[in-house]
Order: sequence, then structure tokens, then C-alpha cells
Amino acid sequence: MSGTSMDGLDVAAARFAGAESGALTMEPLAARTWEWPSSLRSRLLALLPPAGTTVAEVAQLDELVGRECGRAAASLIASIGDADLVVSHGQTVFHWVSPAGRAEGTLQLGQPAPIVQATGLPVVSDVRARDIAAGGQGAPLAGTLDMLWLRGLGGGAALNLGGIANVTVVTPSGSAVAFDTGPASCLIDAAVTRITGGRSSYDVDGRLAADGSVRADLLDLMLAEPYYALAPPKSTGRELFTLPYVDRFVAQVRPVSDADLVATLTELTARTVADSLDLQPNSRLVVSGGGVHNPVLMARLRALLPDVEVGPSDAYGLSADDKEAYLMALVGYLTWHQVPGVLPGMTGADRPRVLGRVSLGDKPVRLPEPGVEPRILTVVPGSAG
Repeated sequence: MSGTSMDGLDVAAARFAGAESGALTMEPLAARTWEWPSSLRSRLLALLPPAGTTVAEVAQLDELVGRECGRAAASLIASIGDADLVVSHGQTVFHWVSPAGRAEGTLQLGQPAPIVQATGLPVVSDVRARDIAAGGQGAPLAGTLDMLWLRGLGGGAALNLGGIANVTVVTPSGSAVAFDTGPASCLIDAAVTRITGGRSSYDVDGRLAADGSVRADLLDLMLAEPYYALAPPKSTGRELFTLPYVDRFVAQVRPVSDADLVATLTELTARTVADSLDLQPNSRLVVSGGGVHNPVLMARLRALLPDVEVGPSDAYGLSADDKEAYLMALVGYLTWHQVPGVLPGMTGADRPRVLGRVSLGDKPVRLPEPGVEPRILTVVPGSAG
């Protein structure tokens, strides 16, 4: 899995059971971050809207991302000894959402064939398109893992702070909703990259935000973004939240210092997350993704949600840095057992669908008997902690 921050391929291996009963277990076995080659990451970032591109560039990157995913998967498989199946999300470069908020399409680069070639295993890929075809948002798929996992923890909410922030809220009765709240780190990262001339691609330890002050005039303008008022389920991406988008607001206020800009963008993330949540006192917010390492952002979330226990997912058995890769492993397991990869009502689809397409490996395979709708996910201790 490579998210909208494009800060590396998150690769994880897990052992699953329970498809036949709906009571799933997941044993984390290993996880690591596989760094993108710098030239490939630069080309991927240059592809993002509002930049223009060519069919040749898209075709080349589609193949190159697939090859890198194959190397990453083969390396992790070698460290654990064996595997049955690979699932690859690829790299999102465009998420097509209409002005009315309906997801119309999505594009993740990363051909599956090079992954099959590198591992010899069947590969599940293109995991979002089927949900969109059925009228869903295709995102956030994190709700699949979060909903089942939080049920086992007694409810609460899960928040992923990648480039875009997404939340899953589960009530004590077990019902849930999942949606993108807005930007998490994408605007902060883009601003820091420009401010530092590329010497840093993110706000290390929240230092720039800590040195600045939130500009209320700028924050108020950005909080008026219509996306925040849309009812869930909803999804968004870097097609909307770009530096030119921020610059339009900055141009409407008196000059903004670099530190104040980063502080304000950090506050924007915290506010839009907190405003989107309706949590009961003494409930929990389980946080994952790169943003969990930003102490300023985490402190603001705790301040804005004073009656909620806000903490990293590590405390509940899943590494905050690796959780989305384990999500992809879960999606692949469900697809292989012909079980929908989203739960009813989660994305707005007419009904949940089995996700992805399967590229066969080097050996003949026989799919297992179809599983049943999952009810709960228990993370059991494994070698990955």
C-alpha cells in the first residue's frame, strides 16, 4: 500500500482465519516500509493534479510501480519463508469525484503482472473500482478493518492520518460509518516541501507548526470549503487539496509567515477531524498513519476532543505505521474467499461487492468455498507484534 503522501510502500504479511464463520482473526507476521526510488517518487509526485502529463508517462509509471511492488513483496516473502497470496493497492494518482460528491472513477498505478513475475503468486489488485461501479465512494477502505476491529474493542472510532484523513466510527451497538474528513498531511507536506526548497518533505516533529501561530482569518476561509459540509459517506483526495488551492486563500489575507502557514494547516486538519466526529464521552479514538508522529497535530486533537481517549493504534496491537498495509492484506483475504471487501452502508454502494481483480500465479489454484459476511476481527499476537 502506498498512500497519498507517497512516502514509501508499506508492506505487511499476516495470517488470517475465520472466513467460514465471519469471526476473523489476523496474526501480524512482518511489516516494513519499502522506500520508493527517489526518481520514481519524483515522477509520481509530478503526475498529480493540477499537473499535466502524457499517456507515455502514465504507461511507464504503471509498469515501474508494478515492478517496485513486486520487489517489495518478494523481499518480505523471503523474510517469512512463504505466502499464498499478494494484494497490491498500487499508487493512487487520481480519484474522480463529481461536484455533487459522487465518486465516478479512480486510478491506481501498478501493474499486477510484474508482481506475479517477482513472486509466482496470485495477485489481487485494482481493489477500489468495483465499489465505485456499484455506486460507492471506493474509499475509505480502511473502514473494513476498522469496523470489524473496533467491534471487538467495544466501539469508538479509528482515524488514519495519511495524506488524506479518514475516520471510521463504530457505535456500541456495532453500526458504523466511514468517510474522508479532508486533508491530513498532504497540505502540510506540500507547504513544507516548498518552504524548505525540497530539503524536507514533511514537518519533522511538528517544529514549524510549533514555531508559528494559527491565523484565524486564513483558517476561517479554508473551513468554508463545501466538502466539509457534505454528509457521509464521502471521499476526496489530492485533486482538491493542493498548494494552488491553499494559495488562493492566502492571497485573500494579509501576509502569512511560513511558520504561521504550517501551524494553520495543522490546525485545519485537527479541526476538520474533530468537527466530523460525534463521539460519546470516555470513548476512544485509535490513530494511525504518519500524522501520529506529529506531536502538534496529536496535541490539538486531544485538546479538541477532551473527553475522548486519543492514542496510537500500537496500544491495541497494530502498528500505526503498518496498519494500512494490514488492511490491504485483509481485503485480499476477503476477495480470495469471495466475500465483499466493504460492509453494508460503509461506502454508499447499492450493496457490498467482492473487490479487485485476480491475476493468477505460476501454479494452478482452486478458490476456497465462499465465506460469510465478517462480523468481527480479532488481532492476535504475532511475530510482528
